[in-house]
Amino acid sequence: MINEKIIVINKFGLHTRAAAKLVALSSTFQSKIEIQKNDQVANCKSIMSLIVLGVTKGTVLDLMISGTDECEARDAIRKLFDERFGEKE
Repeated sequence: MINEKIIVINKFGLHTRAAAKLVALSSTFQSKIEIQKNDQVANCKSIMSLIVLGVTKGTVLDLMISGTDECEARDAIRKLFDERFGEKE
């Protein structure tokens, strides 16, 4: 199981378009992938679960992944966050 911190650095946080990209990416992996904000846990394969979190720029999230392809999933998700979900700012 992987459990590590990830910081949201894109300007608009985890808005609908960014959440959709995270869902699309997460859904390509077999592992269970979740993020936690305070006491709320969201399934990264469910857009509604992610939107409800209300994640803004600067939010520190706990990324939790468990499964056979957890390392690959972590690397891909970190890259998505690091690249600001493809946004300019």
